[in-house]
Amino acid sequence: MTLRLTLLSLLLMPFFSTNAQVEAVNEYQFKLEATVSCTPVKSQDRTGTCWSYATSSFLESELIRMGKGEHDISEMYTVRNIYKDKARNYVLRQGKANFSQGSLAHDPMFVAYHHGIVPEEAYSGLLEGEEKHDHGEMQTMMKGMLDALLKRKNLSPKWKLAMDQILNVYLGAAPERFSYQGKSYTPKTFAESLGIKPEDYVQITSFTHHPMYRPFVLEVPDNYSNGLFYNVSLEEMEAIVDNAVREGFSLSWDGDVSEKGFSSKDGMAILPTNPKREDLFVKPGKEIVVNPEIRQTAFESYATTDDHLMHIAGIAKDKDGTKYYQVKNSWGEVSDYKGYLYMSQSYFLMKTVSVLVHKDAIPTEIAKKLGFK
Repeated sequence: MTLRLTLLSLLLMPFFSTNAQVEAVNEYQFKLEATVSCTPVKSQDRTGTCWSYATSSFLESELIRMGKGEHDISEMYTVRNIYKDKARNYVLRQGKANFSQGSLAHDPMFVAYHHGIVPEEAYSGLLEGEEKHDHGEMQTMMKGMLDALLKRKNLSPKWKLAMDQILNVYLGAAPERFSYQGKSYTPKTFAESLGIKPEDYVQITSFTHHPMYRPFVLEVPDNYSNGLFYNVSLEEMEAIVDNAVREGFSLSWDGDVSEKGFSSKDGMAILPTNPKREDLFVKPGKEIVVNPEIRQTAFESYATTDDHLMHIAGIAKDKDGTKYYQVKNSWGEVSDYKGYLYMSQSYFLMKTVSVLVHKDAIPTEIAKKLGFK
């Protein structure tokens, strides 16, 4: 989901102490304890495609971790294919499904497996003369066509060709073959060369309305493809994230960013007991203690919704010892943290809908409970 952001011009003081970097803004001081290599921050512009940006960034970090080097994956190749799949689902369900710009982290993995991966230089999704993405008109065109089709008693397969043409007009035709770093690829052969195996990645969540340690279909509107999520305890979900980052793995994060304690311009996501205090983003204060019951209540009352996806890339602590996650966003290099933000432990526990992670990053005892070992 796209929001408009401004830069808070305050002091940024990076320095190193043994193996830890400290970033200080006002009275907040974040000491980075573990970080994962990331590619440069991007902007999703005027689109609701955070899911593709977050998960593409996650996969780019995975490639670095795997020794494959730094690559810039095309977000819009993934988006294009998901629009087509979502349109088919919408028609088959006779309009009783979600057709919007949003999706979830498992959808780029679906595209990687079924359609392949394309580098940004081979497919940007921008036409000549365009510098920023804007999918508003395109999505309106597609939705209007689909809704008109649903009024007919019989459908021919030609509507799929029409959908392709709309995507071509707004995003450009997708490449069937391209040259990259001196070699020729198709999207599928390029994906194979990268060594990404979608089956190695799982989505982890923690809710009490489903059995523990079993997969289930999470009930959020953007889960149009009925993706599976593995249910663990709240403490175990946190342990998975901590273990992943400390072992060199990052995660694609899905959650709620509608709280007053979330500020991209200040580069922070906190869950204060008093969200009206004037120094909210100036100095640390007391935060809500989160347990499974209040987390579940927030989800079922819509206080926590599936708003936005980002990329968890590090663990830090403030001067009081409170744990934070360093998170890479897709709204450009805003805030003093240049497009990153610090998410407090309390915010993470309350507002995380799910995380996507490599199975190898899950602690052994939890992996055994989930049937991965």
